[in-house]
Amino acid sequence: MKQKLRAGATSLVLIVLVALGARLVFAWDQTRKIPREALATAPFEQETGSIAHSLVTGKGFSNPFLRDTGPTAWLTPVYPFLVAATFKVFGVFTLSAFFFLVFVNSVCSAAVCIPIYYVGKRVASPGAGALAAWLWAVFPSAVMMPFEWIWDTSLTAFLAAALVWVTLELAEREPQCMIDWLWYGLLWGLALMVNPSVGALLPFWLGWAAYQTSKRSAAQSRGKAHAASWLSKPALALGVAILCCVPWTVRNYVVFHRFVPLRSNFPLELYIGNNENYDDKRPRWPPPITKERETVRYFRMGETAFMDEEMRKAKLFIRSHPRIALELFSDRFVAFWAGIANPLQIFLKAEPLVQSLILCATLSGIGALAGINVLVRRRSPYSFPLAVGPIVFPVIYYITHTSVRYRHPIDPIVLLLAAIAIIAAVNWASGFRKAE
Repeated sequence: MKQKLRAGATSLVLIVLVALGARLVFAWDQTRKIPREALATAPFEQETGSIAHSLVTGKGFSNPFLRDTGPTAWLTPVYPFLVAATFKVFGVFTLSAFFFLVFVNSVCSAAVCIPIYYVGKRVASPGAGALAAWLWAVFPSAVMMPFEWIWDTSLTAFLAAALVWVTLELAEREPQCMIDWLWYGLLWGLALMVNPSVGALLPFWLGWAAYQTSKRSAAQSRGKAHAASWLSKPALALGVAILCCVPWTVRNYVVFHRFVPLRSNFPLELYIGNNENYDDKRPRWPPPITKERETVRYFRMGETAFMDEEMRKAKLFIRSHPRIALELFSDRFVAFWAGIANPLQIFLKAEPLVQSLILCATLSGIGALAGINVLVRRRSPYSFPLAVGPIVFPVIYYITHTSVRYRHPIDPIVLLLAAIAIIAAVNWASGFRKAE
């Protein structure tokens, strides 16, 4: 009986089915509470839905606010094209289109269980892999995200998890084939075209894989031949990843007459998190900076001039308010890992669902730190690639602004590290009891 229970608890198929079921049940429950007319339109009233609408209506990759404002590089193209294809099949701003995309998001989210299961199994133990997958299957924000955001969020989480899995596999595969590195580069290229934020991890994961390859190659050859043999494969992967981005970058240069490698909206994101609203010496009501006013300015100025102005104002505010900028940085650090700003104050007043989100976000972040500590103490070669996710990825959001959605791509790695810490704690407690 115990063996059957253990087999069920570590069954990847069961975990994935539970994860998918949890997401679909949550979506079904929410659809019963929201008017169907709202579901058909409200989820698309943002940049992704607006650009997809523009694509379907023959206006090209443009108009992120459903107004004729011209071409845009606000987002990279993969997910908006997916939404546009959905509109082609199911109709523009329809309930069927929304349901289909929720299902796609749910499948992507549930599929995250697969890479983190195998990464956990490789890094620590089968139990750690299974626990990490179970944690993801029932993690509140992971269950809610496919329904709450018709965005690339769930797909990006899957791609980030897949990338760390493939990185570990590729670094230790024997024999190493050029075709494997080619596919690795293509996977990176896809991830960059879905969400460029994962690019922050590219030099670290690719560099680690290259280093592991060099150590293995060093045992087989010497001198220049050794350097050429191991360097050519990571260089191929990097080159392929860059080539995947070239058509989009060329398109942006032709359209905007300037170098916009992936996305254009960083200046706005920087200004959202660093502007006069935070100047505690000159408080104003209503605040001088609002979404509505900035949107009107975007309509009037166009994307290029608007982003240039946002960057100028953001830099000016940071230079002239260094103390406030530092405080905002620390506040965003807390918000990133607790899921919300002022988490303690909000937790005491919030409804149970919000409390669970704050609690799970905070505990998983602490668990990730503990997991990194476990791997470092064990001198695990996997300490570096797994620690990079929670250490490097959030930096851009500490500088700009954050939300629970922005953390989501690294949540699978965070939960994997937490699972490693939990298994280590259980093993330590078990050994301690036996010693008594």
